[in-house]
Amino acid sequence: MYSKIIGTGSYLPNEAVTNDELAARLAKDGVETSDEWIRSRTGIEQRYLASPNQTSSDLALFAAQNALEMAEVLPSEIDLIIVATTSPDMTFPSTACLLQAKIGADNAAAFDVQAVCSGFVYALTTADAMIRAGQAKKVLVVGSEVFSRMLDWKDRTSCVLFGDGAGAVVLEASEEAGILASRIHSNGRLSSILNVSSSIQGGKVVGNPFMYMDGQAVFKNAVSALGDVAQEVLDAANMSAEQLDWLIPHQANLRIIAATAKRLDFPMEKVVVTVNQHGNTSAASVPLAFDTAVRDGRISKGQTVLVQGVGGGFTWGANLFRF
Repeated sequence: MYSKIIGTGSYLPNEAVTNDELAARLAKDGVETSDEWIRSRTGIEQRYLASPNQTSSDLALFAAQNALEMAEVLPSEIDLIIVATTSPDMTFPSTACLLQAKIGADNAAAFDVQAVCSGFVYALTTADAMIRAGQAKKVLVVGSEVFSRMLDWKDRTSCVLFGDGAGAVVLEASEEAGILASRIHSNGRLSSILNVSSSIQGGKVVGNPFMYMDGQAVFKNAVSALGDVAQEVLDAANMSAEQLDWLIPHQANLRIIAATAKRLDFPMEKVVVTVNQHGNTSAASVPLAFDTAVRDGRISKGQTVLVQGVGGGFTWGANLFRF
């Protein structure tokens, strides 16, 4: 028994903020940046920001509905919901449980996965394993983030990078091979290079509530990890990079994406790049890019796709599948 992706969906909040608009906002607080500065270092042109009353489960709802519609699957047919998020609606219950209620998937178990920007890959790997084990027949996997709420808007090295959004896929049990190979990894010794170190104690936030990132260390480790894990899943499926139709890396930074493709000797014209349109949306990044490429006709049924994630933890992973 295999698992196969049969539907994709995504959602971006209504507020699109261009680099020029963001620079103007930051200038009011004495933070200097520009469209040229952001674009030349990251490839990002704009990002979307959730409104104050929007939560991760709200964004996830629209992405999930779009994926279910493409898959022609009713919410009542879903056995399991897995939401990858670093910005949950609340401490508990899980964002997945809140999403379950919103879409009316009354027969589904639900839980969250927290692996930051690798979250969708971790969640997809888990969903595939559950289907192969006979524990579920139809699974909804969502990556959803309101990451902007963890940003220090006075730190131009990080606040220009991120945005909010959600992406989703529906998987079903199939006798036809869909997901061909998956690998996930972590190295907690690198937790200091990318984190939000705060916690709640006695009803108060203790520690730094904003994201901290050592950009050079993240870049170095991301490129190495993404290159290695891509080769790992290709080897597991007895495939070569030349046999891939599409590569969808984590949409963090155009430089990281280009460096990963170069390391694999993979042509950029076969790499899905959407980071310019929505910035780094953490766990939503990969499914957002995937859904965009499916809906604009680049990715079609029967093609082979490799998706990758890398993020805080330090975590990384990849999935190789035939769509």
